[in-house]
Amino acid sequence: MKKILFTAIVMAISLSVSAQGKKAEEKKPATGYKFTTVKELEYTPVKNQSRSGTCWSFSGLSFIESELLRLGKGEYDLSEMFVSRDNYEKKADKYVRLHGTINFAGGGSFEDVMETLRNAGIVPEEIYSGINYGGTIHDHSELDLVAKAYIDAVIKGRKLTKAWKKGFDGILDAYYGKYPEQFTYKGTSYTPRSFAQSLGLNFDDYIEITSFTHHPFYKSFIIEIPDNYIWGMNYNVPVDEFVEIIDNSIEKGYTVAWGSDVSERGFQYRKGVAVVPDLEVNSSSGTDREHWETLSKTEREAEILKLDKPVAELHITQELRQEAFDNYETTDDHGMLIVGIAKDQNGAKFYKVKNSWGTDSSEYAGFFYVSENYVRYKTINILINKNAIPENIKSKLGL
Repeated sequence: MKKILFTAIVMAISLSVSAQGKKAEEKKPATGYKFTTVKELEYTPVKNQSRSGTCWSFSGLSFIESELLRLGKGEYDLSEMFVSRDNYEKKADKYVRLHGTINFAGGGSFEDVMETLRNAGIVPEEIYSGINYGGTIHDHSELDLVAKAYIDAVIKGRKLTKAWKKGFDGILDAYYGKYPEQFTYKGTSYTPRSFAQSLGLNFDDYIEITSFTHHPFYKSFIIEIPDNYIWGMNYNVPVDEFVEIIDNSIEKGYTVAWGSDVSERGFQYRKGVAVVPDLEVNSSSGTDREHWETLSKTEREAEILKLDKPVAELHITQELRQEAFDNYETTDDHGMLIVGIAKDQNGAKFYKVKNSWGTDSSEYAGFFYVSENYVRYKTINILINKNAIPENIKSKLGL
């Protein structure tokens, strides 16, 4: 989920870190889509990753924060940069051991978040903001370049010294701030591990699921995306069951962390909607149809992509989904959180999605609506609570 760094710079123009309440008032949409909520779950306020490729950390922790709300444990604001820093250390070690033959950047995956929670722990945002370079927003433009240059220089030395890890930790200290080995929160002293334990979650309950045909269904495999440096395992299910898992999760009160490609032309975040338009289909009639028939193919596509009314969408099959992944048309762009289900004015199903680009860069104060077709087509994987999986699918997965 690395390309989102560029997207986030463009989209989060306001760079606002202000957050709306759980039920943020939605603005009037600029598109012709009108959404009616079918089911909406609890969530914490929208944050802003700003100029950092850390959507995976924001969405993964947003998911955990919603789990804490679901369990009645109250509202927490957990530190995304604690997770980011912990994973930069792990990335550096693996990059060096594999002689620089894997990806090394600020991106990551949901499994990175869970590994940090299981092994390093977590801290509240107020304890560790991760902004030690001035200002009030996340900006990893310099950090990412410096970290990559340093680690490449280590590899070029051909023989590792005992100093390289200390040197890399020094870079992380400079940009993130010193690692919080012990802290006091609401009158109680914690280490990151003891604080994670105090949350009362079983981190082994959380698993990742995907849907691709180049591996057997109902088995797990290492999903082949550049930012899966940790080689996290994903359970594989047919796409119809994949959607069934998402729907069942929302229905049972569990949010879903959603990793997806957001580079499609039908992903129009500012308009608050993501769809997969069928660019060959037009629903106009009468004089509108007569006008349509005078347009060139390019003009017709531009007309559809205005999204000034609900559009016909492509029928997404398992084969079409696989082909897009195989051809690098579906890439690991961005991590978000599905918090509900809605319908448009024609009854088509959409998911309400919480983003991490602040509250001022979209029509819905940091949220948008994504069609089921888009989810079927462009999802890389999801992070869920395994207890939300329908029993018939759970047994097939051996859970």
